[in-house]
Amino acid sequence: MSLGTRLFTWLNGEAVGTDAYGNRYYRAKGGARRTDGKERRWVMYQGEPEGSKVPPEWHAWLHHTAKEPPKEGAKGPSWQKEHVPNLTGTPEAYRPPGHVAKGGQRAAATGDYEPWRPN
Repeated sequence: MSLGTRLFTWLNGEAVGTDAYGNRYYRAKGGARRTDGKERRWVMYQGEPEGSKVPPEWHAWLHHTAKEPPKEGAKGPSWQKEHVPNLTGTPEAYRPPGHVAKGGQRAAATGDYEPWRPN
């Protein structure tokens, strides 16, 4: 969040709600529209700005898939898993067996590999 974004939000934003992660969601005061005619909507992230921190129900509202913002404390469908942020580039990221960060020890070759040789 830059100082410019905070100032813009203070002058032009109307708070709509927050999610379980502390992100705050806004819409333009007075129903101001973008050039495509849609309402302007944005998020102020809690902590590091990362797009994967936005839960699905708020993502739908931000991208005009849902007309109304989600209700406070609304639960998703029973089959929906808990949101997990994108872990790429962090120590918790998935690394397959043999990855350098996991010791770099790959399984030994099985002998069934034959390199291609031109005739």
